[in-house]
Amino acid sequence: MTRDADGQIIRTGETDAEDQEQQDDGSQSAVESALLHFSSPRDPATIAAFLRTRVYRPESLVWLEGYEARRKWRFENGITGLVATPYDTEVPVGVVNYPLGRWEAQQRRAARTGDLEDRRRILLDEEGMVWEPGDEAWETKLAFFRSYHRAHGHLAPRQDAIWGQTEAEAQPVGRHMANLRRKGGLGKDVERAEARAAQMTAIDPDWACPWPLDWQRHYAVLRDLAAEEPGGMLPHIEPGVLFEGDDLGAWMVRQQKPATWAQLTEEQRERLTGLGIAPVAQPAPDPAGKNTTEAGVEKLSAPFQRGVTAYAQYIAREGKTTVPRPHTEHITIDGAEHTVKLGAFATNTKQRLERLTHHQRTVLREAGVEWA
Repeated sequence: MTRDADGQIIRTGETDAEDQEQQDDGSQSAVESALLHFSSPRDPATIAAFLRTRVYRPESLVWLEGYEARRKWRFENGITGLVATPYDTEVPVGVVNYPLGRWEAQQRRAARTGDLEDRRRILLDEEGMVWEPGDEAWETKLAFFRSYHRAHGHLAPRQDAIWGQTEAEAQPVGRHMANLRRKGGLGKDVERAEARAAQMTAIDPDWACPWPLDWQRHYAVLRDLAAEEPGGMLPHIEPGVLFEGDDLGAWMVRQQKPATWAQLTEEQRERLTGLGIAPVAQPAPDPAGKNTTEAGVEKLSAPFQRGVTAYAQYIAREGKTTVPRPHTEHITIDGAEHTVKLGAFATNTKQRLERLTHHQRTVLREAGVEWA
């Protein structure tokens, strides 16, 4: 810096550089001030972490925004240690929601390709970053299940169900759920499997119910319908009323049949009773030894009755009417145990369907045999 003959300051290139540096420092100070007010209040640990991540290059602002959003989310949720951020997690930042889960997935991809700076990896390690690709895939799948549950109210899709909020995101959710419910479906590592089971339970406590998903799906739909009725009780639903391909009325009738009701667990019965669904009484035999029905038809033979009882038990458990030919079913009638060759009974009965009486067909349909 020099002065002219009149004493005025003459600015040199060096001075211009100094002024530019002061301007840059001012800009950086403004950035730092904004970042320090990212959320409030600030504790000493947060301030210390900020000072370690001072912004020296403009491109660092984008990364630091995600890092700060991650720290904020963990602090507000009381999270410490090695915990993955769910893929669909968003954090309110100002007037927008920051896509934290996707940002974290980007850091994993950058680490795998060698594009993540060591200093950034160290910072994320200190904040409990999960780097395992398997865990990343699992978090993505959890987000997918949460999305399905929000839309349907349950995690009991049909075996062939496809779900996705967009066509590009569509996945076979029915097959995914069936695989998870199998033995070892959550992985061989016991500790990891228990953690994943807890995450699934947080989405839907009935995701791993001990009864078939077909039963759980029908119940969940009716439960949600009953919630809108006075007293939480279902009105009468006629067979033929469909919801997403499921005949709700026929299912309700089937649950009320004594043969089906007898095969339900105590918890299943309690759930149905809570919706106002109760078993119907069996018709008493007339003095001549024949069942009294509206059609006045003859009493069914003992083998046919055992076959129908076994069929109803199988449908209630498996949620389907297709029976493998060699399959046998064990049933109990009046305290006596019976072994029924159900596969052969189903095949033979279907082949001679045209020769069955009206009453026999009615009994089969009431047991849930749709093809009858």
